[in-house]
Amino acid sequence: MKESNNLIIEFHNGLSLDSHQLFGSHFVNENGIDGVRFTVYAPNAKSVEIIGEFNDWDGLNHIMEKVTDGGIYSLFVENIQESALYKYRIKTFDHQIVDKADPYAFFSEVSPGTASRTYKMEGYFWQDTSWMKNRTRCFDKPVSIYEVNIGSWRMKQEATEDSKAEYYTYSEMVDLLIPYVKQNHYTHIELMPLTEFPFEGSWGYQVTGYFSATSRYGDPKQLMYFIDRCHQEGIGVIIDYVPAHYVKDAHGLYLFDGGCVYDYQDYNRRYSEWGTVYFDLESEEVRSFLMSSCSFWADYYHVDGIRFDAVSNLVFWRGNKQLGENKGAIAFLKRLNFLLHERYASLMTIAEDSSDFPNVTKPTDENGLGFDYKWDLGWMNDTLRYLEKDPIYRKYHHNFITFSMAYFYSEKFILPFSHDEVVHGKKTIIDKIHGSFEDKFAQLKTLYMYMFTHPGKKLNFMGNELAEFKEWDEKKELGWSILKYPTHDAFYHYFHKLNQIYRLYPSLSQLDYKQEGFKWMIVDNKEQSVLAYVRTDKKGKDMVVILNFTPNIHTNFRIPVKSHGVYKEIVNSDQDIYGGNNLLNQGLIESVYEPELQEEQYISVNVGSFGSSLFELVEKKRIPRKVEVKQKTIMQAKKLKSKTTVTDK
Repeated sequence: MKESNNLIIEFHNGLSLDSHQLFGSHFVNENGIDGVRFTVYAPNAKSVEIIGEFNDWDGLNHIMEKVTDGGIYSLFVENIQESALYKYRIKTFDHQIVDKADPYAFFSEVSPGTASRTYKMEGYFWQDTSWMKNRTRCFDKPVSIYEVNIGSWRMKQEATEDSKAEYYTYSEMVDLLIPYVKQNHYTHIELMPLTEFPFEGSWGYQVTGYFSATSRYGDPKQLMYFIDRCHQEGIGVIIDYVPAHYVKDAHGLYLFDGGCVYDYQDYNRRYSEWGTVYFDLESEEVRSFLMSSCSFWADYYHVDGIRFDAVSNLVFWRGNKQLGENKGAIAFLKRLNFLLHERYASLMTIAEDSSDFPNVTKPTDENGLGFDYKWDLGWMNDTLRYLEKDPIYRKYHHNFITFSMAYFYSEKFILPFSHDEVVHGKKTIIDKIHGSFEDKFAQLKTLYMYMFTHPGKKLNFMGNELAEFKEWDEKKELGWSILKYPTHDAFYHYFHKLNQIYRLYPSLSQLDYKQEGFKWMIVDNKEQSVLAYVRTDKKGKDMVVILNFTPNIHTNFRIPVKSHGVYKEIVNSDQDIYGGNNLLNQGLIESVYEPELQEEQYISVNVGSFGSSLFELVEKKRIPRKVEVKQKTIMQAKKLKSKTTVTDK
């Protein structure tokens, strides 16, 4: 542990990743006596007391000592048991009394209780050494993220009028969630916020405890065990994190000591559109608080990634570009990413940013924000808008489905179909799609072929793989029973197959952020709404993708290809086992080389109604000698023609 003086200096300078080693409650031995050292930052307080179970919530005999002029209070209390409830009782500068939970608490009372708990974070024996040693940020690897709300993925008991919901614990999820994720070929789990929060309906995005894993599902070591077991099974864990704003609940950070410790002094900048409070990210102490929180989760919980919520509300005031850039928050994000990557080289940082702020994923030394990835919300919105259109009119909106590649290489993007798309009357992914029940499923399969073969990493919210028509409700578990219906079951197995293929073939992920990894083969066929492109890996192995966004059936349809050779269809959305009509491309297909046509080489294939196919180049072949000579003659003729000058007579 660093010396306290160094920690204090770093904290006040906004450079600390370790302020949790100073603040909060720590089990220590001082002068041969076991107890807990409590330390809190309350610069506007007149005095601070510790109240809790151990003193019958009366702090008269536990008045904290002000140890610095900067507003740091500390007190050692002997003979306190682990998991003891406590709060800070603060007398404000205007002589009001407020009782506050510890901002640096490692554990908290189960909601609706609001007290903090003492907890020993040390002592868990990790068994993920190999995983941590070999972990990377996965730029050239497949990343398929399963976004999960732990409370509602599966539930022991849904809430009723007479009883609260009963959740599975972190430990119990080891035998439920991990096998499911592994079986379905996801690479990562993204957990919706686990930082302690008071209101279920906020889904964890309105936080009170930035160092406290929510006690709804067990204690911190149970969460460590869950993540450890994920790593042992080859599954990464990403956490959602909310650095922009926090709740106004009386026991939380808001007006913590009667003054603006975590809040903006400026009333007009303090409150968000969600009824929450913006962090003052010009404050060095607030910067240290949040950076230390991120470091804490990376260090104590071995998380593999942190997804930062509402980055647009950080880079722009209130998320509104017209109000201008928030320079303090931008400086904070750059510092945060630089220091986190300096300490944790393989930790992924991900921005959920709905704005067009530039260079989000560029390194900080290139004037970027320094994130590793950014959610491509433009791709998500354009794609779903396109699928909402009647297929008759899609030709007039063709750019919705092709525009993403015009800007894709400006950032390192993740393609998300997240929880935000399946709530609040927005409809689920399948229910957004135009058409009959059967047509929705056919198009959904082609949508996911598009997603899994488009450059960029993937994220899907739980339930997307079931093709649920019911919007997500945090009070109810997923509709697992719908898998008894053949159409849903067929789609589930199709989704499973796509995830498997995505992980098996490097062409679909290895060159995500390199232009040589993608090439349009059919991009302007608006009338037929057919697209085709090639994905390529570092060894030049091609995968050909064909997408049909109309109900028309095409036979012997010419698809240009990059490489002359033999192709094999490895998945077809129209296959009967996936609920289709079995218009397939069986056997091996050799490309035809015709240089006099617009496409130099092509394969002739069948494409089903709303169908999609993925082909693998199984063997490259040399162009026949006679074709090479013919091609040379044609090229010479074209060259001669280009040099011919036509003059008016």
